[in-house]
Amino acid sequence: MAATMERGFTERMSDTGVLTLTLTNAGRYNPLTRELLDDLRERLAEAADDDAVRVVVIAAEGKAFSAGHDLAEVRSGTTEAEHQSLFDACGDLMLQINRMPQPVIAQVQGIATGAGCQLVAACDLAVASDDARLATSGINLGLFCGTPSVAVSRAIAPKHAMEMLLTGEFIDAATAARIGLINRAVPADELEGEVDRLAETIAAKAPTARRLGKQLFYRQLGM
Repeated sequence: MAATMERGFTERMSDTGVLTLTLTNAGRYNPLTRELLDDLRERLAEAADDDAVRVVVIAAEGKAFSAGHDLAEVRSGTTEAEHQSLFDACGDLMLQINRMPQPVIAQVQGIATGAGCQLVAACDLAVASDDARLATSGINLGLFCGTPSVAVSRAIAPKHAMEMLLTGEFIDAATAARIGLINRAVPADELEGEVDRLAETIAAKAPTARRLGKQLFYRQLGM
């Protein structure tokens, strides 16, 4: 089906049940604004209740997957409650991805920093172009990436997570694959095709096994 414009992203649904949501604010490196967070949560809630959706892919246009929170929006918050509300909305989106019955795949190109890196870590699977770079860079601004630390520390070993969080340095796609932050890195011109192949493979599996299997996987991690 053809892509349609919706909110801060386009969406495309394949005949096999793969829903692709593509962030479209490329000129600003696809920041996770409060409006976008709310819109994504609303669309994912709709998808979770739609049996026609078998797999969700989160992709992005431009040179970045996402540069994380909109710093201008963060700085415009004048009260602790406003900041807390923004970070809660971000955390709620990540938990929603975890709780969805459908597997969610991040298709990562360019940079993914801060909450953008958190989004990659929160997805069930992630494939990146081999020139992608990821970081939890809040420490470079005198901040600690507290909310990103949750998803990142659950995706990779604690010492790798602490190194990312305390240095704020970028890691390349090969390193991200080695430490388990993404599944694999592929040449940039093969990224979309590789994600399509992975999504179609998963979409072809039995719906009940896919849904219950995801639930079981995350439940047993906490036991």
